[in-house]
Amino acid sequence: MQAMSILESLFRWIHIGAGVVWIGHLYFFNWVNANFAPTMDAETKKKVVPELMPRALYWFRWGAAFTWISGVLLLLLVFYHGGALFDGTNTWGAPAFVMIALTFLAPFVYDAILKSIGTKNMMAAIAVAYIGIVAVTYLMSMWAHFSYRGTVIHVGGMLGTIMAFNVWFRIWPAQQKIVTAIKNGQAPDAKLVGLAGLRSKQNTYLSFPLLWTMMNAHTTWAASCWYALPIVVLLGWWIVSMLYRRAAKVKGF
Repeated sequence: MQAMSILESLFRWIHIGAGVVWIGHLYFFNWVNANFAPTMDAETKKKVVPELMPRALYWFRWGAAFTWISGVLLLLLVFYHGGALFDGTNTWGAPAFVMIALTFLAPFVYDAILKSIGTKNMMAAIAVAYIGIVAVTYLMSMWAHFSYRGTVIHVGGMLGTIMAFNVWFRIWPAQQKIVTAIKNGQAPDAKLVGLAGLRSKQNTYLSFPLLWTMMNAHTTWAASCWYALPIVVLLGWWIVSMLYRRAAKVKGF
């Protein structure tokens, strides 16, 4: 039992440390660099971008990887092995396995929504995605009978898995080509720039609800209200929108 407690502390330490590295770089890209980069001329970009971005993207993507891996280890240790997934007499069944599978398959659903609905109407795609978050939260709580903590952490795991997917399979591949083009004095593919920017921005919006779910052990006052988490998601998105507005007004000397 002592060994499990030590492992849990170690995994949490890694999880929080890696998360700070990942999310810190995410905010740098979206609230600092996104407003700074347009001020550079082509020659300056050719000098700065190939030196700055590969370094920043290194910590960005590996921060994402270690945050996700340590998060999965905590799920296994605390919620599956430690029994925190259920309250009372509820136990494992088909609904639980379905919802856990959905937690880790969500990036493919999200990607499909963006590639279908999102290409025609991004706001409609976001609305569909939000309805999906509400539905998943309800089903985890009321159908699979996860505990409040179990529901919150699995919704967070779903958001974190989508974000990590974006980093490794959408943002990083696109940025490799963008940085290479700038280094060679060429204009990067506008579609790649748009893709990387969109997924990075969506990760920023997902990050505030994700941070809430990482605090799940300390937010049990909402245990009787499964709908509290979807409300927090909306609140988090509003806060991020306000921070984007503020970031655009911050100027250099």
